[in-house]
Amino acid sequence: MLSLPSTSSSISKKIYDVFLSFRGEDTRNNFTDHLYNALKRRGIVTFRDDPKLEAGEEIAPELFEAIQQSWCSIIVFAKTYAFSSWCLEELADIVKQKKDKEHKVYPIFYEVDPSDLRKQKEKVEAFAKHEERYKEDGEKIQKWRNALREVANIKGWHLNNRHESEFIQDIAKKISVKLCQTYTIVHYELIGINLRLEEWYSKIDIGEDDVRITGICEMGGIGKTTLARIAYTQMSLHFEGKTFLADVREVSDKCGLVSLQKQLLSQILLDECFNFLKYDNKKKNYSKTFDIQYFNV
Repeated sequence: MLSLPSTSSSISKKIYDVFLSFRGEDTRNNFTDHLYNALKRRGIVTFRDDPKLEAGEEIAPELFEAIQQSWCSIIVFAKTYAFSSWCLEELADIVKQKKDKEHKVYPIFYEVDPSDLRKQKEKVEAFAKHEERYKEDGEKIQKWRNALREVANIKGWHLNNRHESEFIQDIAKKISVKLCQTYTIVHYELIGINLRLEEWYSKIDIGEDDVRITGICEMGGIGKTTLARIAYTQMSLHFEGKTFLADVREVSDKCGLVSLQKQLLSQILLDECFNFLKYDNKKKNYSKTFDIQYFNV
């Protein structure tokens, strides 16, 4: 039987799982867009800035707020990242959150060498422009240099000569696992839930090559959905495909069963294509392991 994450510690709630930092003109419409969608398909709540926000010269307050309300930041270092004062200010705030709030930081080195970033090699031109523009604010420039150097020293992911699609899926999978491993319970809000989780896990017996169907039968308003969501999040890293279908009765009444089928199949079989307009009674065999939870049926 596989072990499950501990439920003994607590963390404050965050609005986002991931904050994406990138230079728009470098990767917005290609690599970063594909990464954002890969994270989204895995149910990872990701903040990506609106292109309209970049119109101003100063970083928008919404971005500082989004960084603070994210569990981690993924920074896509591409060739012209350091040329953007916006990106460098964003990066400096990410480093500040890392030091003050234990914010996690994961750099991606997209066609750049981290040693070049550490030495700020080939970035001389970029910082020369920044120094000219902010010549009255040497402290700001030094803050940017320090932030760039610090994040470049963090072990990250390198594209090298890999296929981008494979590289992106690997990153999304690793972030998903990290989120599952760090998901914990806020005790003062969820009194007595640990005992219920332990009892449930003992019945599921994760790791066995078998199918398990369990149910929670209690009166409304006592935390069944919360219990199910926590169990799902903690167990999902052990499965290749997973989905959580909440409010099944309401959604099926409002949107029909096809919408639920679409969510179910698209989330557990990410690489498959389906025709959701017709019912297909042909059976198909899969060797993957799945974690599927229905709630409020």
